[in-house]
Amino acid sequence: ESRAANASNEEINIQWYNPSLAKPSSNTETKVLLLYAYNTKPIKISNIKIFSSMSVFSGHLWVPLARVISLREKLSNLKHQVEMLMQSSETLSSASEPTSFLEHSENLKIIPSEKAEINIAKVHLDEKTEEMAKRCLSEVKALLSVPDLSSPLTEIPFDVTLQSISTLEDMFDPASAANGCTITEESLFHWIISLFH
Repeated sequence: ESRAANASNEEINIQWYNPSLAKPSSNTETKVLLLYAYNTKPIKISNIKIFSSMSVFSGHLWVPLARVISLREKLSNLKHQVEMLMQSSETLSSASEPTSFLEHSENLKIIPSEKAEINIAKVHLDEKTEEMAKRCLSEVKALLSVPDLSSPLTEIPFDVTLQSISTLEDMFDPASAANGCTITEESLFHWIISLFH
Protein backbone atom coordinates (compact mmCIF):
# COMPACT_ATOMS: atom_id res chain seq x y z
CA GLU A 1 0.00 0.00 0.00
CA SER A 2 2.80 2.44 0.82
CA ARG A 3 4.13 2.07 -2.74
CA ALA A 4 0.71 2.48 -4.32
CA ALA A 5 0.23 5.02 -7.07
CA ASN A 6 -2.71 6.62 -8.72
CA ALA A 7 -3.31 9.12 -11.46
CA SER A 8 -6.79 10.47 -11.98
CA ASN A 9 -5.96 11.89 -15.44
CA GLU A 10 -3.42 11.43 -18.20
CA GLU A 11 0.00 12.43 -16.96
CA ILE A 12 3.65 11.94 -17.75
CA ASN A 13 6.46 11.94 -15.22
CA ILE A 14 9.98 12.91 -16.27
CA GLN A 15 13.13 12.26 -14.26
CA TRP A 16 16.78 12.93 -15.13
CA TYR A 17 19.54 10.60 -14.01
CA ASN A 18 23.31 10.93 -14.33
CA PRO A 19 24.66 7.48 -13.44
CA SER A 20 28.16 7.71 -11.97
CA LEU A 21 29.07 4.17 -13.10
CA ALA A 22 28.16 4.75 -16.73
CA LYS A 23 30.40 7.72 -17.49
CA PRO A 24 31.37 7.94 -21.15
CA SER A 25 35.02 7.90 -22.15
CA SER A 26 36.78 11.26 -22.25
CA ASN A 27 36.50 11.59 -26.04
CA THR A 28 32.69 11.43 -26.10
CA GLU A 29 30.17 14.01 -24.93
CA THR A 30 28.54 13.68 -21.51
CA LYS A 31 25.06 12.21 -21.68
CA VAL A 32 22.29 12.02 -19.11
CA LEU A 33 19.46 9.55 -18.90
CA LEU A 34 15.90 10.80 -19.34
CA LEU A 35 13.46 8.43 -17.63
CA TYR A 36 9.76 8.74 -18.38
CA ALA A 37 6.51 7.02 -17.44
CA TYR A 38 3.01 7.96 -18.49
CA ASN A 39 -0.57 6.74 -18.37
CA THR A 40 -3.20 7.27 -21.05
CA LYS A 41 -6.16 6.44 -18.78
CA PRO A 42 -6.79 7.07 -15.08
CA ILE A 43 -5.09 4.40 -12.95
CA LYS A 44 -4.98 3.27 -9.36
CA ILE A 45 -2.32 0.78 -8.35
CA SER A 46 -2.74 -0.75 -4.91
CA ASN A 47 -0.52 -3.79 -5.36
CA ILE A 48 2.49 -3.44 -7.66
CA LYS A 49 3.08 -7.22 -7.69
CA ILE A 50 -0.13 -7.98 -9.55
CA PHE A 51 -0.54 -4.78 -11.52
CA SER A 52 -0.74 -4.93 -15.29
CA SER A 53 -2.21 -2.30 -17.54
CA MET A 54 -2.36 -1.52 -21.23
CA SER A 55 -2.51 2.20 -20.45
CA VAL A 56 0.81 2.64 -18.61
CA PHE A 57 4.09 3.07 -20.49
CA SER A 58 7.68 3.83 -19.58
CA GLY A 59 11.04 4.22 -21.24
CA HIS A 60 14.34 6.04 -21.29
CA LEU A 61 16.57 8.08 -23.61
CA TRP A 62 20.25 8.97 -23.47
CA VAL A 63 20.48 12.70 -24.16
CA PRO A 64 23.57 14.94 -24.54
CA LEU A 65 23.79 17.08 -21.39
CA ALA A 66 25.08 20.16 -23.24
CA ARG A 67 22.01 20.15 -25.52
CA VAL A 68 19.66 19.82 -22.54
CA ILE A 69 21.29 22.79 -20.78
CA SER A 70 21.23 24.88 -23.98
CA LEU A 71 17.56 24.03 -24.60
CA ARG A 72 16.59 24.92 -21.04
CA GLU A 73 18.22 28.34 -21.47
CA LYS A 74 16.25 28.92 -24.69
CA LEU A 75 13.01 27.83 -22.99
CA SER A 76 13.77 30.20 -20.12
CA ASN A 77 14.17 33.06 -22.63
CA LEU A 78 10.92 32.03 -24.33
CA LYS A 79 9.10 32.02 -20.98
CA HIS A 80 10.44 35.52 -20.27
CA GLN A 81 9.21 36.68 -23.68
CA VAL A 82 5.74 35.16 -23.06
CA GLU A 83 5.58 36.91 -19.66
CA MET A 84 6.44 40.23 -21.33
CA LEU A 85 3.71 39.71 -23.94
CA MET A 86 1.19 38.94 -21.21
CA GLN A 87 2.18 42.04 -19.23
CA SER A 88 1.92 44.30 -22.28
CA SER A 89 -1.51 42.88 -23.19
CA GLU A 90 -2.69 43.38 -19.58
CA THR A 91 -1.39 46.95 -19.62
CA LEU A 92 -3.19 47.64 -22.90
CA SER A 93 -6.48 46.17 -21.68
CA SER A 94 -6.34 48.07 -18.37
CA ALA A 95 -5.38 51.31 -20.18
CA SER A 96 -8.40 51.03 -22.47
CA GLU A 97 -10.74 51.07 -19.45
CA PRO A 98 -10.73 54.47 -17.72
CA THR A 99 -10.55 54.01 -13.95
CA SER A 100 -9.78 56.16 -10.97
CA PHE A 101 -6.46 55.67 -9.17
CA LEU A 102 -8.21 53.83 -6.31
CA GLU A 103 -10.01 51.44 -8.69
CA HIS A 104 -6.75 50.89 -10.61
CA SER A 105 -4.84 49.94 -7.44
CA GLU A 106 -7.65 47.52 -6.54
CA ASN A 107 -7.33 45.91 -9.98
CA LEU A 108 -3.61 45.31 -9.45
CA LYS A 109 -4.29 42.98 -6.53
CA ILE A 110 -4.43 39.50 -8.09
CA ILE A 111 -5.85 36.71 -5.98
CA PRO A 112 -4.35 33.17 -6.34
CA SER A 113 -7.26 31.76 -8.39
CA GLU A 114 -6.91 34.63 -10.88
CA LYS A 115 -3.15 33.97 -11.13
CA ALA A 116 -3.89 30.34 -11.99
CA GLU A 117 -6.32 31.44 -14.70
CA ILE A 118 -3.72 33.83 -16.14
CA ASN A 119 -1.14 31.01 -16.26
CA ILE A 120 -3.41 28.71 -18.27
CA ALA A 121 -4.84 31.38 -20.59
CA LYS A 122 -3.76 31.00 -24.20
CA VAL A 123 -1.19 33.63 -25.12
CA HIS A 124 -1.46 35.39 -28.49
CA LEU A 125 2.10 35.41 -29.78
CA ASP A 126 3.63 38.11 -31.89
CA GLU A 127 5.66 37.03 -34.93
CA LYS A 128 9.04 37.19 -33.14
CA THR A 129 7.85 35.10 -30.17
CA GLU A 130 6.10 32.59 -32.41
CA GLU A 131 9.33 32.02 -34.38
CA MET A 132 11.23 31.71 -31.11
CA ALA A 133 8.70 29.13 -29.87
CA LYS A 134 8.91 27.13 -33.12
CA ARG A 135 12.71 26.99 -32.88
CA CYS A 136 12.60 25.85 -29.22
CA LEU A 137 9.92 23.23 -29.88
CA SER A 138 11.79 21.98 -32.96
CA GLU A 139 14.78 21.41 -30.66
CA VAL A 140 12.59 19.56 -28.15
CA LYS A 141 11.32 17.39 -31.00
CA ALA A 142 14.85 16.72 -32.31
CA LEU A 143 16.07 15.81 -28.81
CA LEU A 144 13.23 13.40 -27.97
CA SER A 145 12.39 11.79 -31.31
CA VAL A 146 14.32 9.79 -33.88
CA PRO A 147 16.71 12.36 -35.44
CA ASP A 148 16.12 11.10 -39.00
CA LEU A 149 12.43 11.93 -38.67
CA SER A 150 12.81 15.29 -36.99
CA SER A 151 12.15 18.31 -39.16
CA PRO A 152 11.59 21.90 -37.99
CA LEU A 153 8.04 22.64 -36.89
CA THR A 154 5.93 24.83 -39.14
CA GLU A 155 3.26 25.35 -36.48
CA ILE A 156 3.08 25.14 -32.69
CA PRO A 157 1.58 21.75 -31.72
CA PHE A 158 -0.20 22.87 -28.53
CA ASP A 159 -1.75 25.98 -26.98
CA VAL A 160 1.00 28.24 -25.67
CA THR A 161 0.28 29.30 -22.10
CA LEU A 162 2.64 30.53 -19.43
CA GLN A 163 2.00 27.21 -17.67
CA SER A 164 2.92 25.07 -20.70
CA ILE A 165 6.19 26.94 -21.31
CA SER A 166 7.06 26.83 -17.58
CA THR A 167 6.38 23.08 -17.59
CA LEU A 168 8.67 22.55 -20.58
CA GLU A 169 11.38 24.60 -18.90
CA ASP A 170 11.04 22.41 -15.77
CA MET A 171 11.09 19.26 -17.91
CA PHE A 172 14.53 20.13 -19.28
CA ASP A 173 16.09 20.91 -15.92
CA PRO A 174 18.48 18.07 -15.01
CA ALA A 175 19.26 19.89 -11.75
CA SER A 176 15.73 19.10 -10.52
CA ALA A 177 16.43 15.36 -10.73
CA ALA A 178 15.20 14.77 -7.17
CA ASN A 179 11.74 16.21 -7.86
CA GLY A 180 11.31 15.41 -11.53
CA CYS A 181 8.53 16.97 -13.56
CA THR A 182 4.89 16.00 -14.09
CA ILE A 183 2.96 17.07 -17.18
CA THR A 184 -0.83 16.97 -17.12
CA GLU A 185 -1.87 19.64 -19.65
CA GLU A 186 -3.72 17.69 -22.32
CA SER A 187 -2.34 19.15 -25.57
CA LEU A 188 1.25 19.33 -24.24
CA PHE A 189 0.96 15.79 -22.84
CA HIS A 190 -0.16 14.36 -26.21
CA TRP A 191 2.59 16.15 -28.10
CA ILE A 192 5.34 14.96 -25.73
CA ILE A 193 4.23 11.31 -25.79
CA SER A 194 3.97 11.42 -29.60
CA LEU A 195 7.71 12.19 -29.64
CA PHE A 196 8.53 9.05 -27.64
CA HIS A 197 6.97 6.74 -30.26
